[in-house]
Amino acid sequence: MIDDRVLGLLIFVLLAVLVVVKQVATGRILDRPEGSLLVQLVNVYNLVFLLVVNPLAGVLLLTGRLAAVDPSRVAVREPWLGTTVQIVGLAVYVVGFAVMAWALITLRRGYQLGGLAPRADDHLVTTGPYSLVRHPMYASVLLISFGLACLTQSSIGLGLFGVYLVLIHPLMRIEETRLQNAYGESYSAYRRGTRRLIPFVY
Repeated sequence: MIDDRVLGLLIFVLLAVLVVVKQVATGRILDRPEGSLLVQLVNVYNLVFLLVVNPLAGVLLLTGRLAAVDPSRVAVREPWLGTTVQIVGLAVYVVGFAVMAWALITLRRGYQLGGLAPRADDHLVTTGPYSLVRHPMYASVLLISFGLACLTQSSIGLGLFGVYLVLIHPLMRIEETRLQNAYGESYSAYRRGTRRLIPFVY
């Protein structure tokens, strides 16, 4: 299996790169959640997951204490299976960070937390990852949470993925209604040509 310390270090490297990308692309690192209770809940969940859960997993992996702290960790008896799950998780995790960075670079100063109505000076973004799916930021967090669950082989991690999957579905509907109201037929045409989360599938 992949060494836990290597995985822990990788988590911190990816988080550091993402923080730099967000600062450079959007001009800020943290955003204050606003809007309805659901919008705030999902955005707080995002922040806690990215800025608390991931670093905590990194620390526990680096110190070799993950198994002692996480009682839900699955003991995989076959070494080849455990390694395969970790490699898949690693690939998904890295892709998740790459998609999020790509989306931030594409949005630049137009970035805002999900679920909010477009601002007066915003425009409809249909390039970069937005040419593949309508919600690449949500897709990226799903990839990161699923990847982390596989890397740590944690049932709690898998549960966090499931909770986020449930939370974002109503938020995507709210966001799409607001985009439709703001951009009309342009958004309708864009919506017809793209999927929500998975290119060509969903």
